[in-house]
Amino acid sequence: MRTSTRSGVDPFIVMDVMEQARAAEEAGRHIIHMEVGQPGSGAPDAARARLAAEMEKGPLGYTVALGRPDLRAGIAALYEEWYGVTLDPNRVIVTAGASGAFLLAFTALFDAGEKVALGEPCYPSYRQILKALSLEPIGFQTTEANRFQPVPGDVTDDMAGLIVASPANPSGTMLDRAALGALVEACAARGVAMISDEIYHGLQYEGRAISALEVSDDLYVVNSFSKYFSMTGWRLGWLVVPEDHVRVVERLAQNMFICPPHAAQVAALGALSPEGRVELDGHRAVYATNRRLMLAGLAQAGFDRVAPADGAFYVYADVSDHTDDSLAFAAEILREAGVAVTPGLDFDPVRGARTLRFSYARATADIEEGLSRLQAFMAARVG
Repeated sequence: MRTSTRSGVDPFIVMDVMEQARAAEEAGRHIIHMEVGQPGSGAPDAARARLAAEMEKGPLGYTVALGRPDLRAGIAALYEEWYGVTLDPNRVIVTAGASGAFLLAFTALFDAGEKVALGEPCYPSYRQILKALSLEPIGFQTTEANRFQPVPGDVTDDMAGLIVASPANPSGTMLDRAALGALVEACAARGVAMISDEIYHGLQYEGRAISALEVSDDLYVVNSFSKYFSMTGWRLGWLVVPEDHVRVVERLAQNMFICPPHAAQVAALGALSPEGRVELDGHRAVYATNRRLMLAGLAQAGFDRVAPADGAFYVYADVSDHTDDSLAFAAEILREAGVAVTPGLDFDPVRGARTLRFSYARATADIEEGLSRLQAFMAARVG
């Protein structure tokens, strides 16, 4: 049977590594997971209790396409708490994960064939979702001097859109208010639609994360319950859009998704509760400990050329002193050390053969064991 040219997207390599790690575990090996950006903790107790209570009341049917009004109001309240931004809940659109948010955003904003820019290294699914929608992803190389983030000079007139992430995946770097504001201004001056990926907000360790909504309302913001809220498998995210775009996105959401998962919406209400937030802030404290261990332990293993790990739960390392084939190097580390890590090729087609991403989202004991294994592996390899 025929397939479309749009379906010819690249694989998500981290998922391939995850499958290789699963196969090794099935064969009886103990694997330390530093490959996938998934919290080792589950949804907070308050989220699960809220869902259990609501399920006792009756079936969970469809919600309206934009999501439950009480959840949209709860998300809007988060912007007042975290950023001092008064946000109309009507501008909040609950989605089937951040991936659903990107599908809606890209479809609402861009016509087939238009160019959408990505500062590399970046989350690889941006590129593949754009391709699948017959859009043209334009990758450009960010620099260490600019913390691997786009700068206004990267914005050009031929771009229809620019995706910015802070904290970024894989680098973990963040934009301060001045840098983010300058990008917003550069996009506005050229009529470039800006999408701010803020799914790692709540996970920062040196200063708070800045939301693009502190700078402008004329852009799209994407966030998710997967990272800070520790609800990856629940597949729930959200979009904040300008007021005059709400109906545009609503029509798309009605037809593409009907509604976001109702059970996940109920659980999210529990996660947003004061009890849920106390537990989630405890998770962040674990990540902060893991981050300190990871930075010190990786340096001891010989991975000492890393991006500033401001937020998220990743360390992005230049491993060009050790290899020019990160895919083979990651496979060797998995095979010999029993540690799953992600090749940089996922994030940067140009420089990714010389980089690795290490996730510290798991339990502290796992991070300590993984670092010990990496140090032993590198000592044997070099010695």
